[in-house]
Amino acid sequence: MCQSEALRGPELRAAKWLYFPQLALRRRLGQLSCMSKPALKLRSWPLTVLYYLLPLGALRPLSRVGWRPVSRVALYKSVPTRLLSRAWGRLNQVELPHWLRRPVYSLYIWTFGVNMKEAAVEDLHHYRNLSEFFRRKLKPQARPVCGLHSVISPSDGKILNFGQVKNCEVEQVKGVTYSLESFLGPRTPAEDLPFPPATSCGSFRSQLVTREGNELYHCVIYLAPGDYHCFHSPTDWTVSHRRHFPGSLMSVNPGMARWIKELFCHNERVVLTGDWKHGFFSLTAVGATNVGSIRIYFDRDLHTNSPRYSKGSYNDFSFVTHTNKEGIPMRKGEHLGEFNLGSTIVLIFEAPKDFNFKLKAGQKIRFGEALGSL
Repeated sequence: MCQSEALRGPELRAAKWLYFPQLALRRRLGQLSCMSKPALKLRSWPLTVLYYLLPLGALRPLSRVGWRPVSRVALYKSVPTRLLSRAWGRLNQVELPHWLRRPVYSLYIWTFGVNMKEAAVEDLHHYRNLSEFFRRKLKPQARPVCGLHSVISPSDGKILNFGQVKNCEVEQVKGVTYSLESFLGPRTPAEDLPFPPATSCGSFRSQLVTREGNELYHCVIYLAPGDYHCFHSPTDWTVSHRRHFPGSLMSVNPGMARWIKELFCHNERVVLTGDWKHGFFSLTAVGATNVGSIRIYFDRDLHTNSPRYSKGSYNDFSFVTHTNKEGIPMRKGEHLGEFNLGSTIVLIFEAPKDFNFKLKAGQKIRFGEALGSL
């Protein structure tokens, strides 16, 4: 027996072991096709998971009888990330025994490169649970606020993208875009909203750009798990409106942002809109896996990651009232809100054409450092 035939022996035995009776399989797939969509998805998941886990070609006979696996993106979207995030949130609230705090927090510090020398309280035993550790405050001198530039970074993080908004499309990472209208939501014909109805992309943009000669700009900042989790006001502005989008809580790390188109439009987010000295200004806090909790310090009515929500729904709240005609004034560098692990901040604002970003895509940035100026 030649060597090639000897090598083919195990392959033939493996092929025989992986052989599927195709007639019976066609019959079974025919039964599956008569099921309702939810039941069909439930029955297809085990095969799909096996398809991606087993060696290449192990389930190839299934493709010969018409079965196709669910895409990786669809499979990931089916993961109950909101439920997992609520469970993670409850786990974070569990008080750790005094003796366990140092080893648990030290492991987290080592894994994500946390700089505890910047923390207002460096003693790890001070933090009763993971939630307190994630939301730790910094020493006052740890993040000096740049006074020379008109817009500063609202948080620590990594610059994913920045620049002018063109054709009502915004890049979440290079080459992957999302719709500005889908991200901010439809215009509602109400007096207390900062943008009235529009009927097209051009008119939508024209409602945001309120002054002649201005352009619309954006900047996306990704907060990693090891970053400082609070965010601050990036400039002097007035917040007039809040729009809360319940949604998914998929990971927003750069790799996932390259994989899923319009990821930021799928995820839960809180959009704060208002005005600064050059016109329209908005800051959006985007939730992520294990970051269902988005807190805005001056908004006690905001409740994120609720157990039930309607897909595509949103909740509006106006800070302009009969007693407060302007809204909530925010000073540059003032505390604005916090996440519960790491996530993304998206700034969308109008400014004169000579506005320049002082950034490079992919660079690390800290709260208080310059984003751009005129």
